[in-house]
Amino acid sequence: MALRRARHSAIEEDDINMTPMLDIVFIMLIFFIVTASFVKESGVDVNRPNAATAEVQERGNILVAITETGQFWIDNRQVDPRALRANIERLHAENPQGAVVIQADKASKNGDLVQVMDAARLAGVFNVSIAAEVR
Repeated sequence: MALRRARHSAIEEDDINMTPMLDIVFIMLIFFIVTASFVKESGVDVNRPNAATAEVQERGNILVAITETGQFWIDNRQVDPRALRANIERLHAENPQGAVVIQADKASKNGDLVQVMDAARLAGVFNVSIAAEVR
């Protein structure tokens, strides 16, 4: 009779404790949220030219878009050409390792491209790239 009671009480105590597993899942969720890199957009779609030597850059970058009509876009907002340098300086202060990537439309003018490159260099960013489509 005592053996039966001991076996019966042992069966009742065999519950799986889910708390440690939930703690691990929660910690993993926090880890993935903190380390995730989100895709930045310049705010406007541009028709980039094709290039056979285009490379993918993984670091966080400062994206500047130039439309075919000569508008400049940074962080989903249109920027006045005179304010390009100040905006690039602010974004470079937030992300010192980031490079400036210019997303120029195929039909944009070279003068607009040079203006953005000049503003980036005056802002202290010497790593400037031009975005292109990979063939």
